Amino acid sequence: MEQPGRRGAAFTRAGMARGARAALAITLALAPFGLVIGVVSDARGLSLLETWLMSGLVFAGTSQLVALELWTEPAPILGATLAALVINLRMAPMGAALAPVLDRLHGWRLWGTLATLVDNAFALTIAEIRAGRRDAGFLLGAGLVMWANWMVMVTLGHVFAALVRLPPGHPVFFAAAATLLALLVPIWRGRSDLLPWAAAGVVALAAHGAGLGAPWPVLAGACAGAALGAARDLRGGARARRR
Repeated sequence: MEQPGRRGAAFTRAGMARGARAALAITLALAPFGLVIGVVSDARGLSLLETWLMSGLVFAGTSQLVALELWTEPAPILGATLAALVINLRMAPMGAALAPVLDRLHGWRLWGTLATLVDNAFALTIAEIRAGRRDAGFLLGAGLVMWANWMVMVTLGHVFAALVRLPPGHPVFFAAAATLLALLVPIWRGRSDLLPWAAAGVVALAAHGAGLGAPWPVLAGACAGAALGAARDLRGGARARRR
């Protein structure tokens, strides 16, 4: 099951096993978040099957929780979809950063690995790349372990939701905002990020102050920050070429 790739990349059973072992050490951190998703899904009226389908196919806790927080009757399909899209846009640069191990993969190896890509598996794999190991099996092994843990925790949260009914505004529902803030830490690259991040925050707050409901403040802020960040990178690339 070894598939050599460009720059020495591979896909091996040994890599999958190593990734699975590495993921076991950090999956406990995902457990409370999975329980919250299960509890909130039950509170929004989703059946266990619907919760399984959402969690198994989407496998993105922050976007799931934001979509659930927007959930009303009838369900705001467009708003929830846009909110999930904006939040998960961070996966695009992750995929680019993982090119050394994903290049030349095809079929289930590629799509299975991308389908189970989450922040923690990404961080573990980047550490592997920096250590000189380029085995895409590592990423899939880590992702599968985290996916299995996620499904178990979501199931437990849904099944036992009646025992932990939480009132609206309970601190546990701060999980979405707390997770988003935590995601900023590993992607901060220094003072050069300050302007686009500040612009994103200001535009999002302005949209919220103008009375726009979710997900429009998030979408407006993300677009503003992304535009400034892209302009900054283009200017930096032009200066580098002139040198």
